[in-house]
Amino acid sequence: MSSRGVLLLGMAGQGAPADQQSPFFMIGWLAIMLAIFYMVLVRPQQKRERERRRMIESIKSGDRVVFGGGIIGVVTNVKDKTFTIKVADKVKLEVVQGAVSRVLGRGESPPEDVE
Repeated sequence: MSSRGVLLLGMAGQGAPADQQSPFFMIGWLAIMLAIFYMVLVRPQQKRERERRRMIESIKSGDRVVFGGGIIGVVTNVKDKTFTIKVADKVKLEVVQGAVSRVLGRGESPPEDVE
């Protein structure tokens, strides 16, 4: 092998390492991962919260509701942030609107799995 061939082989190894990636490539992957995170976790949670808010805003006097603690009652008065519910004869409670877990339809029995 001539000295010129050895010189060319030596120069070939002096280039940039092949395993370095462009910073734009890494930023692209980060953007894709953030988009997946948003679509899988954040967006469904926002949808559930929006549906829950609509449910609470639609409650009116006479509706039968189930609360997070398992209390079932009939709404007798609706205020800005609270409901007054009747749970038994001569027993009324004032509860925060956020405590409602479900609105029962006409003739619907309470769920069996309320904990």
